[in-house]
Amino acid sequence: MKICTFNVNSIRARKELIIRWLTEKETDIDILCLQEIKVEDGLFPYEDFEKLGYTAIVYGQKGYNGVATLSRIPVEQVIKGLSDEYFDSQKRVLTTKIGGIWFVNTYAPHGGLRGEDKYYYKLDWYKKYREFVKSFSPEEKVILLGDFNVALEDIDVWNPDVLKDSIGVMEEERQALMSVIQPDFKDLKKPYQDLSEALMSVIQPDFVDAFRYLYPDKKQFTWWDYIGGAVWRNEGMRIDYIFVRKNLIDRVRDVYVDMWTRRRRSPKPSDHAPVIGIIEV
Repeated sequence: MKICTFNVNSIRARKELIIRWLTEKETDIDILCLQEIKVEDGLFPYEDFEKLGYTAIVYGQKGYNGVATLSRIPVEQVIKGLSDEYFDSQKRVLTTKIGGIWFVNTYAPHGGLRGEDKYYYKLDWYKKYREFVKSFSPEEKVILLGDFNVALEDIDVWNPDVLKDSIGVMEEERQALMSVIQPDFKDLKKPYQDLSEALMSVIQPDFVDAFRYLYPDKKQFTWWDYIGGAVWRNEGMRIDYIFVRKNLIDRVRDVYVDMWTRRRRSPKPSDHAPVIGIIEV
């Protein structure tokens, strides 16, 4: 099974690029999880993807956010949102059961600088997301994938000194999230206890960052600012992930970032590149 997560930064702006990519480059993706589609359900280009063999499940929003899961494998169950009216006013989480595996397509809030309203919204959203992830029984096969808007380690940013304390790189975010996906991570400092508590169990101790599991020392980014040609200098961050539950990690054969859609000038790319995982089923 080949799965993919891709923040497209508007499905309508990126439709031509994605279709070309799926027909010219990555022709055998089974499940494609899109984030930030920025369109209501009824305006999603279903027919264009049906021609490629995909069924589209969409949880969209006009002009902002929105997630969609495209599958060439029959979809067994669908859960839209986090079952919370306040947080689900922003369409950020779409869960589908496909091939006996739950895929939690996730677009986490970008957040704000420490102390700003968006910073606290992100904190509270992660608490609710944590509760949702915990609702899966231990024997369920679950994959969390998407744009999590946190760079886990220094190796995941182009310059940790320049980016220190910027959004998504704040030390308390990274330490808290590390302690979740690496249960043996003990060097924990909690200058901001509330944020640590919000993120501590988002991934849960039984989830693994599949890319870092396979490539512990590889520097690879998934997002680059549009400004100043950052992608050509590789000045980016790794904020898009495939987190695999430990009962699936032995089935992961590869995880890689496909630069075909990002290092180009036309059609205009998203500021993210897709992350692709190959899982034996």
